[in-house]
Amino acid sequence: MTTTFHRNNRHKNGYDFERLCLAHPILKPFIIPNKYTQQPTIDFSHNDAVVALNCALLKSDYQITEWKIPSGHLCPPIPGRVDYIHYLADLLRDNTDNTDNPTVTRNHKASAVSLKTVCVLDIGTGASCIYPILGQREYGWRFVATDIDPSSIQAAKNTINLNEGLRSSIECRLQKEPNNIFKGIIEPTDFYQLTMCNPPFHKSLKDALDGNQRKWKNLNKDSKKNKDTLNFGGQKAELWCDGGELAFIKKMIKESKNYSQQVLWFTCLVSQKDNLRALKFSLKKLKATEIKVIKMAQGQKISRFIAWTFQLNNIN
Repeated sequence: MTTTFHRNNRHKNGYDFERLCLAHPILKPFIIPNKYTQQPTIDFSHNDAVVALNCALLKSDYQITEWKIPSGHLCPPIPGRVDYIHYLADLLRDNTDNTDNPTVTRNHKASAVSLKTVCVLDIGTGASCIYPILGQREYGWRFVATDIDPSSIQAAKNTINLNEGLRSSIECRLQKEPNNIFKGIIEPTDFYQLTMCNPPFHKSLKDALDGNQRKWKNLNKDSKKNKDTLNFGGQKAELWCDGGELAFIKKMIKESKNYSQQVLWFTCLVSQKDNLRALKFSLKKLKATEIKVIKMAQGQKISRFIAWTFQLNNIN
C-alpha cells in the first residue's frame, strides 16, 4: 500500500519542477522523463542532480539562497528530513491541549512553552545542517547543531552566515571528544525541548560499501562499477561507527540519563526495526518515564524514531 508524507509536509504531492527550475535554473539539465509516470524526475544516482534539487527546494520553499556542502559529504533528501521535524512538532503538541501554548513539565514544575520558543539539539548535523535549517524555517525553532567533524561545522557555519535569519537561531558546537554525545555539548544552563539525531547506520566501511552496492542496484546502475562510490556521499562519521546504529543509540540512551532534567524529549531515528526491542529494554532499565516509537510513512518506505523522557508527564 502506498503511504504518504506528514500532512504538513509541503513536498507530499511531489515536485513542481517548473517552479523549482525558476528558483534554481541549474536544476533544469538534470530533469529526465519518468518511465513510470507522466511526471518528470531526476537521476537520483547522480550526486550533482541531487544537490541541484536540494538547492532548488531550499530556495523555492525555505528562502535559503546559499547552500553548499563540500564534496564527499552526505547530501540529504529534504522531504524525508523535514518529515522528522513535523513529527517532532506533533510530539510537543501532544503534551498540551493548546497547540499554540503547549504546557510541558520541567524539573517537576509546569512551564508554558510556545512552539516558537522551542530549542532543539541536533546531534551530528553534518555539513548540510539540514535539520536546523528546516526546523528554523518551518517553526522558528532555535537550534544547537553539533558534529565531531570540524569541516562539517565550518560548512554549516558558512551556510548560516550567508542566509538571513539563521545566524540568530542556529549555533554550531564542535564535539571535541568523538566518544561523547551529550557530554561537552550540553552546558549547565542549557534546556532543550527536543534532541534529534540521524545516527550512523553501518558497523564498518565495508558494511557501508556493501549497502551502497544495493543502492546502486536498486537504481538500476552497475553496482560493480560503482562499488566504491557512495551515491549520496557521506563521511565516515555520517555513515558508520563501531557497533553500528544499535551501539550508537545505546550510548546515547546511557548518556541521556545524566541530562534528564535538561531535556524534555530525547529522540533518535532508528533504521532497523529489530533494534527497537533492545533500545526499549535499555530505556526501561534507566527508568525513562515515557517511551514512544513514532512511525513516519514516506512513499513505500516506513521509517521511525524513538523518543523518551525522564520528566514527569504533561500537566493538563
